[in-house]
Amino acid sequence: MDGQYVSMEVHKEFEKRMISENERLADEDKRQNKRIDALEDTVRQIGDLTASVKELAVSMKNMAKLQEQQGQDIEELKNRDGHMWRTVVSHLATTIAGALVMYALTQIGL
Repeated sequence: MDGQYVSMEVHKEFEKRMISENERLADEDKRQNKRIDALEDTVRQIGDLTASVKELAVSMKNMAKLQEQQGQDIEELKNRDGHMWRTVVSHLATTIAGALVMYALTQIGL
């Protein structure tokens, strides 16, 4: 090890470069940590959005079922009104036919 000593000037230069490199690495770490934090926040937002979309899909599915049921109810009501009208017309026609038969029978003398 004789004669292999480093001069103080070389040592100070090496120290200065090491400090500079450590500062650069620390700055790089901070920058990378900020990027990781931003990515984690984005992943959280995507997770929240996914959950919201699932809730929306369930809600829309329930709305579609409800709308289908309402459509069936409307059709049933339409048919009920039509059925009632046909019943009224049928009874009215029967009454008129009965009255005509009665009139004819009374004219014959029965």
